[in-house]
Formats: sequence, structure tokens, C-alpha cells
Amino acid sequence: MSARPVSAVPVKIFEAHKARMRDLARNYARGLKGRDMEAFAEHLGAKLVYMDLGERDGAFDPDHNVILVNSSVTRERQRFTVAHEVSHALLLGDEDLLSDLHDAFDGDDLENAIETLCNVGASAILVPDELLRACVERHGATGQVIADIARKAEVSAQVALYALADFVRTPAIFAVCGAPGGALVVQASAATSSMRYSLSSGTPIPSGHPIDTAYRTGLAIEEASFFPFRSGKRMPALVSAYPLRGRVYAAFEER
Repeated sequence: MSARPVSAVPVKIFEAHKARMRDLARNYARGLKGRDMEAFAEHLGAKLVYMDLGERDGAFDPDHNVILVNSSVTRERQRFTVAHEVSHALLLGDEDLLSDLHDAFDGDDLENAIETLCNVGASAILVPDELLRACVERHGATGQVIADIARKAEVSAQVALYALADFVRTPAIFAVCGAPGGALVVQASAATSSMRYSLSSGTPIPSGHPIDTAYRTGLAIEEASFFPFRSGKRMPALVSAYPLRGRVYAAFEER
């Protein structure tokens, strides 16, 4: 996909939904007695049940207040799943937000909006604002801060960059890049709400780009460069690239 404006269906309404979901999740997180999966469920009064769910990561049964968790996936993924399913419960408990979603979306769009909001809620539960603030104050909105957040919050790099994009207010894109198939590409990305463009997963990183240089040399780089859009259009950007264990954590700021 080439350079494109972030989807506008309807952006202002959906941003308000995400803000409300973050508030619900943050308020919930403040009452937690711990940062493990059991504490996430306990505060809801829910029971965790682990079983083989095949391709599904988990589910929330509101009738029995049970969170089902796939027993065959990693602990990191299980932890995100529990936070995601807790967010489903929080959403179901907010009649105004649920009603607004049904008014704004329908069909697959409604389902996608709900799943997106629950991912937003999960990130807010797993990555507290205090941790985000401390990491950003230490490293700035850079590639390195993604790795630092992931390590300290015990979450995946993808969860870290989504939480970071929700927290930062200036126009920026955060990305995780790697070469699983031999070619260096964007594996995941998230844009802040004030950023006009997005960067699609699978976007190739051109040879000589700071991300490519960081990947090949193992050295952190911060320099004026460009957004690597698939269209080939080179929009100016300040690029921060931080290599770590075969991946590069990157931040792009408009110039």
C-alpha cells in the first residue's frame, strides 16, 4: 500500500471512543493488586480457565464471568489476551460507549471497532502511563523507547508501540522492522492521532535507509531521512533506528 491518509471513518468519533476506552482501562488498572494475569481477572471477579482453543487466543463469557485462555500460546500472549478480554468486559459494562459504537458502525466494521478498542484497553492495562512517561522522558520518542517499554512492561514490541502511539501527541509513526523472509520490512507500526499518514506492514525498507543501516551494522542511528512509503514518495522525516536481536525499532517524526 502506498502513502495514504489514515482512514477517516469517522476519525473524530472513533478517537473519542478510544479515549473513553483508555479511561476505562486506566481506572481499572489503578485498582489492581498486581501485574499478573490472575490479578487482572481477580479485580473483575472473573475466573481464568486455560484450555487448548486452537487458533483462538481467548474469549470472555459474561454469563459465567469466565475468561478462557489458550493454554498452548506463550505467557506474553496469554497476558495480553487476559487484558484484552477484561477490556471486553469493561466495554460491555459501559452502555453509553457500546450504544455509540452501534450508532457509528455496523456489521464487520462494528466488530473491528470493538476489537480495536479492546486492544487499546489491553495496552492501557498492560502499559501504565507512569511507565510510558518515564521511558519517554529518558529516551524521547525514539526507536529505543519502544524496546525499553516492551522490556519493563513485559509486553511484545507491538503492544509497546501501540501504547506509545496512543501516549505521544506529536505527529509520529513507530515501527518494528525485521527480515523474517530475508528482506527487511515493516513488521508492525502505529501512528499517533495527529499523524496524517500510516505505514503498512510488509512495507520494504530501501537499501541505505537509516533502518537498513542500523540493521546491517548493529548501531543505533538518528538522522534526517524519509518515510519509506511503498509508492516511492520520499517525505522528509527524522528517523531514529535502534537495532536489537535481529530487529530494528524505529520512530519517524515529520520534518
